[in-house]
Amino acid sequence: MNGILTPFESIGKFILNTTDESGSLVIYLWESILSIFRYSINFGNLIDQMAFIGMDSFYVVGLTGLFTGMVLSLQSYYAAKIVGVTYMIGPTVALSMTRELGPVLTALMITARCGSSMASEIGTMKVTEQIDALEVMSVDPYYYLSIPRILAAMVMLPIMTILCSLIGIIGGYIVYAYFLGLNHHVYIEKIYQYMKLSDIYNGLLKAVFFGIILATISTFKGFATKGGAKGVGRFTTQAVVLSSIYILFADYILTSILFY
Repeated sequence: MNGILTPFESIGKFILNTTDESGSLVIYLWESILSIFRYSINFGNLIDQMAFIGMDSFYVVGLTGLFTGMVLSLQSYYAAKIVGVTYMIGPTVALSMTRELGPVLTALMITARCGSSMASEIGTMKVTEQIDALEVMSVDPYYYLSIPRILAAMVMLPIMTILCSLIGIIGGYIVYAYFLGLNHHVYIEKIYQYMKLSDIYNGLLKAVFFGIILATISTFKGFATKGGAKGVGRFTTQAVVLSSIYILFADYILTSILFY
């Protein structure tokens, strides 16, 4: 009566809005995929986006992996010491980084750094009518703006995941051998004993999906931007938050399929 929704109305509105946005996202991804077959890939633009997502994210991803591996090794030590299995710290760090933490943390850090940039850049183009100008010039905005970013994320996320996982394992080794004073040969030997090749490539497969998710949602939110400069900030925030949530949700689904 006064514009205040009942709890059931609020739930219904949330479900309708979520369904509408999910449908729009699927249509957007489909239109973007079709653009790949309609036009040739702009390799210059693709390489620029690969450099932005990959090389420019080197330090933030590397530091994330390093400190994660160090903390994981230290925390694992206190738990393993209780039951006398400190030799399992190496496999614990390696499997955690390659199967789970490497792909997820890499995706979240790149979402924060690059996904926000994608959304704000395209959003600014949208509110300043630059996207309308592209359409007037018969340039498909999906082909010019979305496809290079989605493909670049698909390619670079696995590469950056390898970097994050490797540096994380090295960070765990530093703590294991030099801070805790344990036998470094045991750390390496047990990793070889317990880690399988499938642990690595399943983690990289996760990274491919995470790349698709973060690039698709970020560019989608950029195209959906409205409301001027204030709207750019709002939709950029939505892009980062929604991408992070979808990445974590997809991580659970993929883990249940690939590892169990």
